[in-house]
Amino acid sequence: MLTFLGGQSRLCDGVARRSFLKVGALSFGAASLSLADVYRAEAAAKASGSQSTSQHKAVINVFLGGGPPHQDMFDLKMDAPVEIRGEMTPIDTKVPGIQVSNVFPKMAAMMDKFAIIRSIVGASGGHDAFQCTTGYRNEDMATLGGRPSIGSVLARSQGPVDPSVPPFIGLAEKTAHMPWSDAGKTGFLGSMYGAFRPNGPDIANMKMNMANLSHMADRKKMVAGFDNLRRELDANGSLIGADAHQERALNVLTSSKLIEALDVTKEDPKIRDRYGDGKPYKFQYDGSPTVNEHLLMARRLIQAGARCITLSYGRWDSHGKNFDLVRDHGAKLDQCLSALVWDLERLDMLDDVTVIAWGEFGRTPRINKEAGRDHWPQVSCAVLAGGGIKTGQVVGSTNRLGEFAKDRPVTFGNVFATLYQSLGLNPETTTIPDPTGRPQFVAEGGSIKELV
Repeated sequence: MLTFLGGQSRLCDGVARRSFLKVGALSFGAASLSLADVYRAEAAAKASGSQSTSQHKAVINVFLGGGPPHQDMFDLKMDAPVEIRGEMTPIDTKVPGIQVSNVFPKMAAMMDKFAIIRSIVGASGGHDAFQCTTGYRNEDMATLGGRPSIGSVLARSQGPVDPSVPPFIGLAEKTAHMPWSDAGKTGFLGSMYGAFRPNGPDIANMKMNMANLSHMADRKKMVAGFDNLRRELDANGSLIGADAHQERALNVLTSSKLIEALDVTKEDPKIRDRYGDGKPYKFQYDGSPTVNEHLLMARRLIQAGARCITLSYGRWDSHGKNFDLVRDHGAKLDQCLSALVWDLERLDMLDDVTVIAWGEFGRTPRINKEAGRDHWPQVSCAVLAGGGIKTGQVVGSTNRLGEFAKDRPVTFGNVFATLYQSLGLNPETTTIPDPTGRPQFVAEGGSIKELV
């Protein structure tokens, strides 16, 4: 754990320095791994030449956990029988010839900024985020630890933009069905490249200890508390003998830049209103709430220096009341996703930040007796924006009933090759070494040529 040698002197609020400096390990992966260990590993990677610096490009991966119904969102089938067609109706978009569900009027009005993929194939059928964070199946390289997520790859290959801001951050709320809140596995790269979880137990305890309840209404006092902690540690010699990696770990844990990026109350109220808050949370059950502000937080974290933000939005496992769920979740997603793309463009960030929203699979064409749709791994959809990709278009199509890819099937590997290319990494040449030292490509399959 991240512990400095020396006495356990206490801060003015009664928090032991040693206890404070242990904060963070759980939020970065295994309980036995400290932030200092993470940064030592990064330094070793740089020394070996396996890390490189690059311009600050980033990705926001919005996981629609549970499997969103493609035929009620971005691939409506109005010529199908009523038991297939459902209750949603199509609306025209800004791009002639492209229609989407009536729950997406804001996105429809700016469809020139989005690209839709209607023909994603190869889903494993598992109720988890693995393929949507890695591009591979769970069993791939499982004996060596499994494939790493895109966030872990970026943390390993490119490292931090800012020493006080982790490159890989997961915003997913804890869910009863844990796989839906997976920020992305580290795979064979190991725990040092795991996602920083701002809502993890350690940082939550740190915030409560460093800012008592009387300070919570005044965020300036909280930030000042971190700055005072740093000064007190330096004044009392607590950093004497600590190596640079431990000091950098402390920089993260006491970073007012990171804390401020996480604090959406700093944002212009008009901007916050544009995103909305996603409340009231409905149809959550064992999944994620519809936290619209997580998308705003993602943008703020990228501005601060993060490279990859993953989040889980809503619970789309609509075995019953499918259409009520789509009206609720879809309208909220329409608000925050359109606001995010608008906001990125406003800040001149859109070309450098790729946004994708998708789920682990699609849903059955036929509506069941509970007015729901069941699991359908045969085909699913995704919507992308930013990152310099060619938007204002649809890639692929399904047959009349929305059962299978009719043309231009796209794999999860193709999607990730496209994401990596938008991040400035050539998926055909970029590799990372596995534990045996063999180079492994970051994505399987080529980029989607229509988008790059």
